[in-house]
Amino acid sequence: MKKLSFLLLLLVFCCAPPAPSPIGPLPSDRQLKWQELEYYGFIHFNMNTFTDLEWGTGGETADTFNPVQLDTDQWARIAKEAGMKGLILTAKHHDGFCLWPTKTTAHSVKSSAWRNGQGDVLRDLRNSCDKYGLKLGLYLSPWDRNNEHYGTDTYVSIFHEQLRELLTEYGELFEIWFDGANGGFGYYGGANETRKIDNKTYYQWDKTTEMVREFQPDAVIFSDGGPDVRWVGTEEGWAGETNWSTMRRDEIYPGWPKYVELRYGHQDGTHWLPAEVNTSIRPGWYYHPREDHQVKSKSRLVQTYYESIGRNGNFLLNIPVDHRGLIHEADSAAMMQLSQQIKLDFKEDLIQKATLKASNERGNNYGVDRLKDREKASYWATAEEVNSAEIEIQFDAPEELNRLVLREYIPLGQRVQAFSFLAKNEQGIWDTLVQQTTIGNKRILSFKNTSSSHFKLKVSKSKGSIVLSELGLYRAPILLEPPKINRTVSGLVEIKAADADATIYYSLNQDTPSSTSQVFSEAIKLPERTVVNAVAYDAKTNTQSEPTQVYFDVYKSPWKTLNEDQKASAAFDENPTTVFESNSRDLRIDFGKKQNLKGFEFLPDQRRYPKGVISSYSVWKSNNGRKWKLVQTGEFANITNDRKVKKVSFEKSQRTRYFRIKAERIIDTQEFVSFAEINIITE
Repeated sequence: MKKLSFLLLLLVFCCAPPAPSPIGPLPSDRQLKWQELEYYGFIHFNMNTFTDLEWGTGGETADTFNPVQLDTDQWARIAKEAGMKGLILTAKHHDGFCLWPTKTTAHSVKSSAWRNGQGDVLRDLRNSCDKYGLKLGLYLSPWDRNNEHYGTDTYVSIFHEQLRELLTEYGELFEIWFDGANGGFGYYGGANETRKIDNKTYYQWDKTTEMVREFQPDAVIFSDGGPDVRWVGTEEGWAGETNWSTMRRDEIYPGWPKYVELRYGHQDGTHWLPAEVNTSIRPGWYYHPREDHQVKSKSRLVQTYYESIGRNGNFLLNIPVDHRGLIHEADSAAMMQLSQQIKLDFKEDLIQKATLKASNERGNNYGVDRLKDREKASYWATAEEVNSAEIEIQFDAPEELNRLVLREYIPLGQRVQAFSFLAKNEQGIWDTLVQQTTIGNKRILSFKNTSSSHFKLKVSKSKGSIVLSELGLYRAPILLEPPKINRTVSGLVEIKAADADATIYYSLNQDTPSSTSQVFSEAIKLPERTVVNAVAYDAKTNTQSEPTQVYFDVYKSPWKTLNEDQKASAAFDENPTTVFESNSRDLRIDFGKKQNLKGFEFLPDQRRYPKGVISSYSVWKSNNGRKWKLVQTGEFANITNDRKVKKVSFEKSQRTRYFRIKAERIIDTQEFVSFAEINIITE
């Protein structure tokens, strides 16, 4: 009997279908390990932190670098709590200052006042990453605007020696990051000139790659074109909805002008070259106090998560450490909000409640239930010649869903070219909820809340047999952020929530709205001098967001500019993203009728690189728009670092039809002054 059982098992084993044949370029072991990380942090911290620049010139003195409260444990702890798997640090940026005591140049921490020249930021972070269980990666700029030898063979030897130090002295590294910015104007030891190089040949990339492979065989190399990981072709935080992990690498490495194609990959790619989606939590990559109010919102970060990890990429979120040597409180709070929301979105995988039935299965070892077991090496596959199939998903009772998660088994290649997800409605008709192209390492798709007991995944096109390792279904809660309230110049008010499924309640007084207040459904015309309060509400959880309160004064539709440049109306168009740059260094407005002014509000330029921002001002009034009488002078305190709305109250009310604000001093050397938005206060 035992012999018979053994023979039966042997027969089953021998007759089991073979694994699917690999298709196309395949990932290396190092690339597979990198793809599993999904989410990690970029630390831009260096000389630029102290000069308030994005790109330093190279002529900075080492003593400028002095982070008196530097605490890499704080960085690592926050990153770990935020769900990151590693950190990549700018060991040397374009200005050439090295955060470790390199033997190759005096322009490093060993020449700074910080810790009396005995500090080593890389060593500190290595220890902190080990303490908190994080991977460490390092950024080394090939360009060096400080080094006098840049542009010669001597510098290439220096660059390689710097790389050797990083690869051999700081333990195991998971990624080496090379920036694509190369050559141009710099200090260069005092030469202060422009030097150009051929970025494809100058740095001897073959030798550079050999060094990384020798000393850090498990580390992936990032640059615009690889050779292991590619830039996604934008710094805004998204990959293309179609995103192949393969590219025709020999065409693009080490540099390529058709960077837009990096967002989508090449379906006919010759090498596995997955996308890394890098973006900053602020407008800039380095810390600038003026951007403390411009940290990305929870909804924007969640969107980035879905459009990076959820589109077959890895998410590299930059955190600019401040001049203290700490992650700023606003950045930390935003990181935690993202982490908490992602945990809520994927708290319960409802696929575990479902029965799955596939239209085709390769055999017992590759059955459709493998999609539910969460084993990385386990997958459902169709027969070798079957490149389209359906999976029906049956629940005992209707379930409400709004998220779909899919993974291909990428050790065998990326295959799926087109798929859709459907739900059967009450009339028995299949409604298409989402329809997309590629999957890859991970695909996350959102769709409207849909309740049904019968769903279907339909793969309509694939490069050979279909090989999926995961199918997840979730009901993410409504993302409750304070609503945004805007008004047009004619007085039309619109209220928007971060999640379109949220219910918005509003009131026209100081009281915080509740579920018994008025429901906002479409833009409404409200009276002048109105307070609008609004909250976003989720009925399923009976929770609501923090309130948003906005005061709107008089309508701006009658306003006209007295400036010769009619573009001046951008300063009062109720749109903070438009900017008027006044060559006359003032703004003159005709309100259309007399107003009783008690003060005004000024919003400075909100662009990443603001220009012509007013620091001191004078305000004038007129009866005819020609002769002006001074009302008040003043300054916008700390406007360099704090570019939020500035509110000014007059000592006494001013009745006037014509209003003028003039720049007495600005924070830079521009010939013009800028206005993002002007409001007046009449109550």
